[in-house]
Amino acid sequence: MTSFQNIQESAKSIQSRTQNFKPRFGIILGTGLGNLVNDIDIEYELSYADLPHFPVSTVESHKGKLIFGHIEGEAIVAMQGRFHFYEGYTMQQVVFPVRVMKLLGIERLFISNAAGSLNENMNAGDLMIIKDHINLQPANPLRGKNLDELGVRFPDMSQVYDPDMIEKGLAIVEKYQINCHTGVYVSVSGPNLETQAECKYLHIIGADAVGMSTVPEAIAAVHAQIPVFAISVLTNENYPPERVKEVTVEDVIAVALKAEPKMTLIIKEMIGVL
Repeated sequence: MTSFQNIQESAKSIQSRTQNFKPRFGIILGTGLGNLVNDIDIEYELSYADLPHFPVSTVESHKGKLIFGHIEGEAIVAMQGRFHFYEGYTMQQVVFPVRVMKLLGIERLFISNAAGSLNENMNAGDLMIIKDHINLQPANPLRGKNLDELGVRFPDMSQVYDPDMIEKGLAIVEKYQINCHTGVYVSVSGPNLETQAECKYLHIIGADAVGMSTVPEAIAAVHAQIPVFAISVLTNENYPPERVKEVTVEDVIAVALKAEPKMTLIIKEMIGVL
């Protein structure tokens, strides 16, 4: 179980290594989406392995670094690689960096991910701004003793994804004519990809895209009163059944890399206007 003292110790260690750098925005980069760091004027890079109480990324495409610097003149901290429940971590470990970023002073959080489409009108290579989610993860990051220093025991989740940030994101999408939708993201544990019957079920319950991340971090952010904007790169089509093709993680990464510049543009422009 994560203690608030552990979060404080990690934040203080980071502050000592970054000369008390104060990021305004936090960014979590998902599978195949780590190249946003190329658009950061980097000041500090810290390996997760060197930080007290931090988990370490075990997924090959997640590099495992905290990047501190500036985008559009604004101070940011970016996670180049996230943690997943399927890696064997507890949910408290999965969301530990979000809580640390709260103590570092972030005012808003951007989350990205690669996801499979469950909507026949959303194609591989499209983007989807998340307007709501369905949590099918087997555990919750708020389970256990509440961290009163961060938030209340029963946080409201009626608007997890900040409406103002969604509006600004959609204005940027329209400005650049980016093929981007809004929709509901469902989070499952993985690591196996979903069966066709599971995809049909997820479609029936109202999901437009499915992935294995994002929701735990979003819950932790809302608990800590951090406004959230989340965006998916749709890397494969899971519905309707006749469009389903066998897919590998290499396929997912390839599509994510191709679509990444559009996602990067949206996040950069949003940082510039928030």
